[in-house]
Amino acid sequence: MANIYEVARRAGVSTATVSRVLSQPAVVSAATRRRVLDAIDRLGYTPTAAAKHLRTLRTGKLLVTVPDISNPFFSLILRGIEDAAQREGYAVLLGDTQHDEAREDGYATMLKRKEADGLIFLGHRLPREAAALVRGMAPRCAPVVNGCEFNPRLGVPSVHIDNAKAASEAMDHLFRLGHRRIGIITGPLVSPLSRDRLRGALARAKKERAERDLLVTNGDFSIESGAAEGEGLLGRRERPVVGFDDIRFASFMDPPLTTISQPMRAIGVGTVRLLVEILNGDAGVPESVTLPHTLVVRSSTAPLRGR
Repeated sequence: MANIYEVARRAGVSTATVSRVLSQPAVVSAATRRRVLDAIDRLGYTPTAAAKHLRTLRTGKLLVTVPDISNPFFSLILRGIEDAAQREGYAVLLGDTQHDEAREDGYATMLKRKEADGLIFLGHRLPREAAALVRGMAPRCAPVVNGCEFNPRLGVPSVHIDNAKAASEAMDHLFRLGHRRIGIITGPLVSPLSRDRLRGALARAKKERAERDLLVTNGDFSIESGAAEGEGLLGRRERPVVGFDDIRFASFMDPPLTTISQPMRAIGVGTVRLLVEILNGDAGVPESVTLPHTLVVRSSTAPLRGR
């Protein structure tokens, strides 16, 4: 197998020029580029990934942390991240933090040790090591991006939906069907996402003058807490049911679940796009991208009896 020295000798240039043709072709004259590319073609030279990363001081890896890998909500987001990263020439390192702050911090130190080029975190906390990097690089963007949650105080780019608006639309659907006593199971209220959804639901109920009729309980996004809190609410006489996210099981429930559908795969793709822009030096101030959501009406919701 040919090496870079043989390519340089055949093209009559230095190895540094060969490297520049491969990594920064615009800075090399057209005639020199043609000689180098012709030599590469004739010798069948293929630069190794390790050599490329050494030249560019990049690892070619993106670190992604997820708070609970068993939650089906994250599966399509991760698929979007993986597909987009592959197209950009990056491999994905995945960390399941299990909502553990120490694990989140441990993974974030990989950026400091140059074991990954950037971080996509899908939880609500910005790990301390990542926060230090964000502060140190301000006002430039650090290679840290959030998916799903949105907290402008973190100062990092984010891809998400408008959770308050989505929750308001779900409430509006139920009110239009004649329901007033509506049960709400929140996620952990330490999460901006949970607070935004509750805020949107309460605002719509207040507009309907039905805020005193709401039944609000707190969960933690796990199946176990959802089942426990849901059984308590569904034991009542009036049982409107609406979900959030439109995970793949929602349409197969009995009855099929009315839900807010999030563009989960697009969220994953969007986080990679923002991160690659930062790594390529194309990003300015942190950008927040709000993607559209959709209320998907299925047979778990129906008009109030008697209407």
